[in-house]
Amino acid sequence: MALRRRTRTAVLTSAAPPRLTGGHRTDAYVEIGSLTKVLTGTALDRLAADGVLTPDDPVERWLDAPRGTGITLRHLAEHTSGLPRLPPLRGPRRDPYLRFDAAALRSLVGRLDTLATTAPGAAEEYSNFGYAVLGAALAAAAGEPYEQVVQRCVLDPLGIEEMTARPPADRRLTGTSRWGRPRAAWTTDGAVLPAGGYWATLPAVGRAGPRAAGRAGARAAGADLASGRAGDMAQRRHS
Repeated sequence: MALRRRTRTAVLTSAAPPRLTGGHRTDAYVEIGSLTKVLTGTALDRLAADGVLTPDDPVERWLDAPRGTGITLRHLAEHTSGLPRLPPLRGPRRDPYLRFDAAALRSLVGRLDTLATTAPGAAEEYSNFGYAVLGAALAAAAGEPYEQVVQRCVLDPLGIEEMTARPPADRRLTGTSRWGRPRAAWTTDGAVLPAGGYWATLPAVGRAGPRAAGRAGARAAGADLASGRAGDMAQRRHS
């Protein structure tokens, strides 16, 4: 017997109310996946505008990384750092970021000079790992946790309230298996958060489009859309 799965979809336009199918709800939080990078890139722009840092700062200015890697915050934001797509850790396939916590990130940052696969700026390689490093650098430069940086630099100025890394459990819209059972989410509220860990309601997503982003945020969105990876992290959990 063939099984038909109802896919939850939402279509947002400026000319009509959201068009929802499959049980989608406007008040539910959904994973925005790699569009979280727009928040991270925009925070980089805002901190640069405030004189806290510059995009061309070497990563070792803010993190305990080896000197002379040549990797800058700009390289991390533009996916040209030479770092691999995923953090080089062993983890279960069902949750590849389970062991990627703050301690693991610090350990990997300490040997960035051995992890880059190409010279910084030489080529573009989409990197969730690179954005995890970038988020940690922004937090170090600002002197506050990454989530507070995003709140203060991005969400509060835009008046966005329903976008967070930790939405209420009873308002999360998660993926389901072919049998209709909920799928367990990946661990994205750890070190990989700046690469793809935020959730949002539909109204919040509508307000936080690439038009609201700074230059680095817009480049992050462009890289995601051009590569087809805008929902990369969320789609892999829900497929």
